Order: sequence, then structure tokens, then C-alpha cells
Amino acid sequence: MITRHEFFPHVIELNFQARKRLGCCVYLVYDGPDWMLIDIGYEETVNELIDLIRKMDFSLANCRYLVATHADVDHSQGLKRAKELLPSAETVGHPETQKLLKEGDRIVTFAEISAQGISIDMPPILLERTINEGDKLKLGSKELEVWNTPGHTGGQLSFRLGNLLFSADNIYRDGCVGNIDAHHGSDIPAFIESLKRIRASNVEWLLPSHGPAFRKNNKLLDEAIARLDRYQHMADFGTCAVDWPLLDEWEDELTRGIMPK
Repeated sequence: MITRHEFFPHVIELNFQARKRLGCCVYLVYDGPDWMLIDIGYEETVNELIDLIRKMDFSLANCRYLVATHADVDHSQGLKRAKELLPSAETVGHPETQKLLKEGDRIVTFAEISAQGISIDMPPILLERTINEGDKLKLGSKELEVWNTPGHTGGQLSFRLGNLLFSADNIYRDGCVGNIDAHHGSDIPAFIESLKRIRASNVEWLLPSHGPAFRKNNKLLDEAIARLDRYQHMADFGTCAVDWPLLDEWEDELTRGIMPK
């Protein structure tokens, strides 16, 4: 058995445990003999992750849930392989995530981006249980509260455990947020509301899906919210924007015959 390196009581992040970057953050939450994984990452690292879990003396038969925060390939490609290795675990996620993973969708999940030469296998898998806002995942004596936090994707979920929030791709320690892309189903107004919800909450720590965990910082969140609010009105973000004020200005100038200045 190797030493378990907990971030917080009952929480181990497997990249941190391995002391190297294996992909997205993969959180092992446990209480007594029961445990679960939040996200799994790419298929190529699943065997290594499961071997690491075994070496920490977790019984593979006691994995209760394999949770997908959302359907992006870098979070969920390994789910099918993980289910093969952990057959007693229930695969869980948002209804939209269930639909995309069942279809093996390659566009919305970012598995196929032809302009950048990205083409990644996306093994279809049926999530056995769908969860949404207000649901609870019970694990031993612990209970994770499900938050619906769309914006980055339509089906993105976060999970609250006491003063911790497993915050998916909402915000990272450097103030960046999850990718905003029309092909991805991103929604900037919804993203802003999700960030506002996190800011208004009394959680103390954010455990994102990429990068290190960090203490909730309202100034950082305010800056991200303000930036996304500007994005709503910028042509840079195409169909993700809600309007483009310059076009209204242009129409007014055309009507009034205003010459270039």
C-alpha cells in the first residue's frame, strides 16, 4: 500500500497523488470503504489511474460512481474502459451528457476539430443514471449536492461537499474559464449566472477540472464575470454573443449620413 495524499479530508486528486500530470483533474472521494471518481480523463491513462487507486488499498468492488462533470473528450473518453475495470460502479451524469456519450458525439465533445487536425476516438457509453440540479449522490455517510452549472457546456455539473465545490470547467486559479465555443454548445449568459452562483455561495474551496485547487476568490470571480459580460457584446465570440452594438451604431450613422471621422 502506498500513502494516500489527501487534498482535503475524504478527497484525493489523482494527478497530485501520482505527482505528475495525467490529464484533467480526477477526484477520488471516499468515506469508509466506499469511493467514487469525478471525471476520468483520456482512455490511455485509465489503467494507470486504476492501478494507482488499487495501490492506495481501495477495493475496486467498492467504487460506487463514475461521474462525468460533462461530456468533453478530455473528461470522458476513458469512461467505457473505466466501467470495464469497475463494473460495480454506476456511470452518472447530466441528461445532455448522457445523450452525447451514448451517441459518441465527436463534434460537441471536441473529439473532432478538423481545422486543427484533432481526431480522437470517442467510444460510446450509456450513462446508467442521470442527475441534475438538487440531486444528491450518497457515499457512505457523505452526500454530494448536485449543481447545474451550464455555460461552458449545456450539461456541465458541479458538486458540493461541505465547504468544497468540485467546480468542473467554470473557473481556474488564473481566472481563465472553460472554453467558449458555439460548436460546443457554450452559452455566455448561462456561464455568467453559474459564476455568479459560485461567487454568492459560502463554499470556501474550488476544485476545478484543470489545474490546482484554490480558495474561492470573489475578486477573481468578479473579474471573470465582467470579462464574460463584455464577451456577450463582441463579434469575437460570433454566435455565442447576444448582440453586437457596433451594428446598431452603424445603422444610425447610415441613416444620419455621418461621414468617417
